[in-house]
Amino acid sequence: MRELHYDVVIVGCGVGGLYTALNLPEDKQILMLSKAELETCDSMLAQGGICVLRDEDDYDSYFEDTMRAGHYENRKESVDIMIRGSRDVINDLIGYGVEFERNADGSLAYTKEGAHSKPRICFHEDITGEEITTRLLSAVKQLNNVTIFEHTTMTDIIEDINHACVGILAKCADGEELEIYAENTVFATGGIGGQYKHSTNYPILTGDGCEIARKHGVELEHMDYVQIHPTCFYTENPGRSFLISESARGEGAIILNHKKERFVDELQPRDVVTKAIQAEMEKEGVKYEFLSFENVPRETILNHFPHIYEHCMKYGFDILMMPIPIVPAQHYFMGGIHVDKYSLTTMPHLYAVGETSCNGVHGKNRLASNSLLESLVFAKRAAKHMIGELV
Repeated sequence: MRELHYDVVIVGCGVGGLYTALNLPEDKQILMLSKAELETCDSMLAQGGICVLRDEDDYDSYFEDTMRAGHYENRKESVDIMIRGSRDVINDLIGYGVEFERNADGSLAYTKEGAHSKPRICFHEDITGEEITTRLLSAVKQLNNVTIFEHTTMTDIIEDINHACVGILAKCADGEELEIYAENTVFATGGIGGQYKHSTNYPILTGDGCEIARKHGVELEHMDYVQIHPTCFYTENPGRSFLISESARGEGAIILNHKKERFVDELQPRDVVTKAIQAEMEKEGVKYEFLSFENVPRETILNHFPHIYEHCMKYGFDILMMPIPIVPAQHYFMGGIHVDKYSLTTMPHLYAVGETSCNGVHGKNRLASNSLLESLVFAKRAAKHMIGELV
């Protein structure tokens, strides 16, 4: 077994892990692990966008929208922290080169999604997650203090006699085992979609961080809070389900049954829309319903949703001309490893960020486009807490 020593080890290379690394000083030696290749992280798949507090007048409605979507089970302090930190995160991302959609006057363009009372979502076409993750990854690769191991899987954590985390055990693709010691460890291992038959997640996301945390007595929270996305492209093919972004409905796409009738308010929270679709499928005795772009302008479809358009065309569905078959699929995990407002778990020196953590922002049901923002805000807080800038 090879022994390695770093200041910080980060397990996962999605936006949570990457942004943690970027917010640590360059005198910290950092090791990042990716279970597969770097591009195989769910942050790459986020389509709709990332929320931002537009101005102080937007605070109350943004807070209420988040709480209402979460069935008021959200941790209010965490929601406040996320909203208050949103503008700095957006400015940071722009600094890293993220190209958000702009209005003619150069100001940020905002779109709207389900359960939002107003447009407040920054976006890049229909691949916002890929745009953000790619830019952050590029910035991390330029850091001399960061080493990245791909195809390396965490197998356990290392505890000292005081039950504090002092590193992890991992295995490389060639079978080599690693004993990695670090002052601080960060779990950014993503969600649990790989455990489901129908999921928008990559199959490698199997809740590794949560399972290892459970084994060591680290507190978990709301492990049954799993979000189903109402509109995924339906095919009989096995494998990951292709998401049809909620912003499509925010721009006017409507849900129809097999009689071409609307049966639900498309802009209700995701769990409400999902239940309505499932009930209609049972009522009609069918495996899917439809999403129609008939009310969405052609220019919006081609400019805002080009990748959705291209994907559907591969299967013979021209969304400019016809509705597409859709079905709900597992999408997001609101529970996970319990963390405080600094992303610290109940084990000293062990942090968790992103979808594998539960800081209470999302409550029982996540508000659309809060996931990237929550991951980034609390990843930054983890980094600042490690170096004593947040106490």
